[in-house]
Amino acid sequence: MPESTENKAMSSAAKQLSNRRLPPLSATGSSGNKSGGSHGRSTPPGGGGTSIPTLSDSISTEQVTSYLDENPDFLENYVLSNVKQDQLERWVIRGAHKITNHRETNGLDNEVSSGDKTNSLSNWKFCVHSDKKKMLQELTREIHRHPNKPQVLSELTNCVASAISADGFNLYLVDECGNDIYYFKPNSNNTKSSSVCTRKIGPGSTLAAYVAYTKQTVCVDDVLGDERFPEGVAVGGGIAKSVLAQPIIESSGSVVGVVELYRTIQGKSFAAEDEEMYHTMTKQRKLNDFLLAVTRSVFQDIVSMDTVIMKIMNFAQRLTNADRASLFLVDYKTNELYARIFDVGDGQGLQKVDGTVHKEIRFPMDKGIAGHVASTGETTNILDAYKDDRFNRDVDRQTGYTTKTILCMPIYIRGCIIGVVQMVNKLNGVFTKSDEEAFETFAVYCGLALHHAKLYDKIRRSEQKNKVALEVLSYHARCSEEEVTECINMQTPEKIPGLTTFEFSPWSVEDTRKPVYVLYMFKDLFKTIRFDLEYLMRFTLTVRKNYRNVPYHNWIHAFSVAHSMYTLIKSTNNTFTPLESLSLFVACLCHDLDHRGKTNSFMVKSDTPLAAIYSTSTMEHHHFNQTVTILQHEGHNIFNHLTSQEYKEVLGNIKKFILATDLALFFGNKARLKELADKKEFVWNKEEHRSMLAAHCMTAADLCSMYKPWQLTEKLAKIIMEEFWLQGDEEKEQGIEPIAMMDRDKADQLPQSQVGFIVGICLPCYELLANILPETHPMVMGASSNLKKWKELAEKQGAEKETQSEA
Repeated sequence: MPESTENKAMSSAAKQLSNRRLPPLSATGSSGNKSGGSHGRSTPPGGGGTSIPTLSDSISTEQVTSYLDENPDFLENYVLSNVKQDQLERWVIRGAHKITNHRETNGLDNEVSSGDKTNSLSNWKFCVHSDKKKMLQELTREIHRHPNKPQVLSELTNCVASAISADGFNLYLVDECGNDIYYFKPNSNNTKSSSVCTRKIGPGSTLAAYVAYTKQTVCVDDVLGDERFPEGVAVGGGIAKSVLAQPIIESSGSVVGVVELYRTIQGKSFAAEDEEMYHTMTKQRKLNDFLLAVTRSVFQDIVSMDTVIMKIMNFAQRLTNADRASLFLVDYKTNELYARIFDVGDGQGLQKVDGTVHKEIRFPMDKGIAGHVASTGETTNILDAYKDDRFNRDVDRQTGYTTKTILCMPIYIRGCIIGVVQMVNKLNGVFTKSDEEAFETFAVYCGLALHHAKLYDKIRRSEQKNKVALEVLSYHARCSEEEVTECINMQTPEKIPGLTTFEFSPWSVEDTRKPVYVLYMFKDLFKTIRFDLEYLMRFTLTVRKNYRNVPYHNWIHAFSVAHSMYTLIKSTNNTFTPLESLSLFVACLCHDLDHRGKTNSFMVKSDTPLAAIYSTSTMEHHHFNQTVTILQHEGHNIFNHLTSQEYKEVLGNIKKFILATDLALFFGNKARLKELADKKEFVWNKEEHRSMLAAHCMTAADLCSMYKPWQLTEKLAKIIMEEFWLQGDEEKEQGIEPIAMMDRDKADQLPQSQVGFIVGICLPCYELLANILPETHPMVMGASSNLKKWKELAEKQGAEKETQSEA
């Protein structure tokens, strides 16, 4: 490094005494104290006011300086043994600041900066702890402000130069054509045309041009006079002596630049450990780039376990420069190692076991080198395979291949060995400790990739199983073609007397005739809409088949609700659009598909899979999805004649209307609709108003059993209570106390519960509907008549209980 005035003076004195041996330094000064113990203090030249001990008359400052120059080991040992680390740091910082001005005046842009104000990572070791956070923040901002590759390369080179104590560095970049190399000056407009030095890549000029040409690292003690690069160092050559030059090579193999690290004439030559440090840092960078490529390649393309295995083996070969690689997975069920991918060594590369040409390779975990590694978890590096008793020579005999060196390492995930990677025959020598360390890091990524690949395989198999199960269920859940033909051949009546009255009993229709009645209602309602008769019948029969055999919420209930909506649409002066009417009728037909006879509350409390999928309106969401599933079956899409926009509208309406049958949503919708009706603000030409009314109509139709003639209503009430009681029985088995309506032991409370249900839900629903659609008043009349009957029963039961209690 360039010397300060003080150092030059000392050096001059040292040269004068260079041929004279100094006497051993005494342990005490002239006063008998330890050196510096009680001496006066004087200020050295350029010391900035800092005083140092004055030596005795027998030993001069020049003598001590000369002695330390000639005995650097003594100085090093003394400092390491007697000076504290914080003092050393203060000396380094102080010395760095002293030489700052000298470097700035010399105008050497790329001298290694240690004490200047530039926030470079190379300054890290010269910073006290309090400055490091600030420096990192400023450096991060600077990199974000100028995020270009040359600037980052310059910063990294500065760090390397600082780490190996170089006096300076030069960074050269290769131009776009790849023919010339030019000097990069930090913090300036760096282009080839503006560079102070440009050379043709090749031998016979500068060191940088030669290194870019050979792509080899060059380390010389004296850069001058070498015939390979007679011009030496292009920038700073006047003071550079020992130089370490390294090419910057991309993964594609092309050179993008050259780094020159140099020490001046006064400095020491680069030692082997300096070059090793640089190569170590370079190797680590390459490993990081390699691991990044592994991550991108493997984790972005996890399509199967075999794909991941092939990628891992390819990367393992590249990482260690091995001729072959094998990956064995652990099967803990059979305590075996197995491989589905292997290198057959015939020039075809990695081959997949297909079950015909090659069988899956399996062998016990305690056999062979791979088995030893899988059992013990120890890394095994064999320099001569034939001298190791664990090596199985039979494979070589069969293939004609000669195994020489082997590196075998375990792959872990969550502390458990899941596989073993075995690399065979390093192409350039033997596997080294460096190979082991690099692969140890790589193995972490292998473990994660294999773990995720296994999960992906499990998910994929589960998906395939689900598809098979869905195909089976779909087959059994669809109507047969014989049923379709039979129903189509049934004569559809031209007119069904009383069908449009609210008193009509859908429960009186024979089960085999119900699909025909559905077909009749479709035709009667939607004369202007074109339907495929076969599709319509197939859809209806499959809907019937997908209702479960539960006491109440079954196909008969769906048919009755669809009939109620048919009556409402036919008998009232409504202005629902044709698509809205179609959506309402189909929604009623499908509104309880696959009902299990259980309420939403029960499904949630029991942690059923459906409740995990749908947190609100659990069963209603399921009913709609079942509807969509049926429509997707071949020959079942009754809306195939609609345009894309019409189809989207109908499906949206069906979903909205089926969800409206959830009584938890009824009260909020009723309140909004009632407000419009009370204020006389309901208008038919507003889609929002029609949507609210349609949702209300769904509830009214769903509760149709409550306004039917008394004998029918009473019978249906007992049927629905049987379904409720079955749920209550299950709740009791689960340790849940059912509500009174669900408790079989409280069956005598049926009249009171029906009174409460009609008063709280049914009558308010029917009365509001009749307010907007007066033609629905028979619903109000029927529910009111049945309410009177239930009240009579309740009063009768109350009187009987009083008589029994008095007795």
